[in-house]
Amino acid sequence: MKPEDFMRLALEEAKKGDAPYGAVIVKDNEVVAAAYNTVKQDSDPSAHAEVNVIRRLTSKLKNPSLEGYTIYTTGEPCPMCATACVWTGLSEIVYGASIEDLISVNQSQINISCDEVIAKSFRKIKVTKGVLKEECLSLFK
Repeated sequence: MKPEDFMRLALEEAKKGDAPYGAVIVKDNEVVAAAYNTVKQDSDPSAHAEVNVIRRLTSKLKNPSLEGYTIYTTGEPCPMCATACVWTGLSEIVYGASIEDLISVNQSQINISCDEVIAKSFRKIKVTKGVLKEECLSLFK
């Protein structure tokens, strides 16, 4: 599968949530976990799609390390989610709409890029931007 195929799966997840954000984690070209935003449903401000999918997979693996895994997310990880990616050691973050893109469609965001969070961390995480950006932004229209 190509990055666009995995992002389409994240887009499908986003449609299930109480805010239109979705994420999948991939290893060896296979989706191993998927989740969406459940902030309102769970009354949990940390229940973003990225945190939910990380929790789901690390719980399943009984291991907090996700080295060698890639996360695909419809929106650029916010500072909290980017930090969760750092702590787990994810190898790559692939996102559709950037924080700037999300702000442009009136989404509440903390305007600190995941690149900035990673740069100030102790990890090197590859970041791939803009995969199916327009489809990801269309979730908010």
